[in-house]
Amino acid sequence: MKKFAVILAGCGHKDGTEINEAVCLLLAISQHQCEYQCFAPDRLQTEVIDHVTGNKVANAKRNIMTEAARIARGNILPIEQFKAEDYDALFFPGGFGAAKNLCDYAFKGVAMEVQPDVARAILEMHEAKKPIGAMCIAPVMLARLIPDVCVTLGAEGTPDADNVRAWGANHVQTENGDVCADNEKLIFTTPAYMLNATLKDVYDGAYNMVEAVIETLDE
Repeated sequence: MKKFAVILAGCGHKDGTEINEAVCLLLAISQHQCEYQCFAPDRLQTEVIDHVTGNKVANAKRNIMTEAARIARGNILPIEQFKAEDYDALFFPGGFGAAKNLCDYAFKGVAMEVQPDVARAILEMHEAKKPIGAMCIAPVMLARLIPDVCVTLGAEGTPDADNVRAWGANHVQTENGDVCADNEKLIFTTPAYMLNATLKDVYDGAYNMVEAVIETLDE
C-alpha cells in the first residue's frame, strides 16, 4: 500500500492550514486506498487570527503542530521526523498558514524564503524523484525551490503568477478542479481556494491531484 506524507501548517485558513482543503486531501488519499501520515513544524505560528473578525489577536501564541493535530485527530509527527525514504509522495494543503508558517510569502512576497525544515522535506523528495502535490497557495514553495518547475495558482495576470515567473518557474492557468502536472519534475498542483471555488471544486481538485500522483507512481 502506498504511503503519503502530508505537511500541515496549523488549523484555520487565515493563520494555518485550510481545513476544507486538508480534509478533502486526506479523504482523496483514503479513497485511493493509500495511507497517510501528517506532519507539522513544532514551533509557534507567526500570528493568530480571529476567524470571526479577521483581525490579528494581540499577544496570542499557538503552536503549529498542536493546532494541526486538530485536523489530524492527534495522529501527527514533528516535521523533523519526516524522511523521504519512508513515503511515496508528499502533499501540502493550502491556507494562509502555508504562506505564513511554512514560508514567509505572506509577508515578503517575491523575496520570500521557505522555512529550512520545510525546504528540507521538499528537496529530499525532489532529489529522490518522488512526486509532490500542493494546493492553493502552497505551490509557491515549490516554485521558489525547484528551478523551471510548472505550477498553478489559478488565474493568470496576478502578482502571484508574476512572482512564480520571477523565481524562474512557470505558471499555468487552471480552472476549478484542474491539476497542473509537471511530469518531468513530478510536481502536481491544483488551485483550490485561489479561485472562487465551492467545497466540491476543492474536493475535485484534491481527488484529481492524488489520482495524477498515483498514476505517475504506477507507471
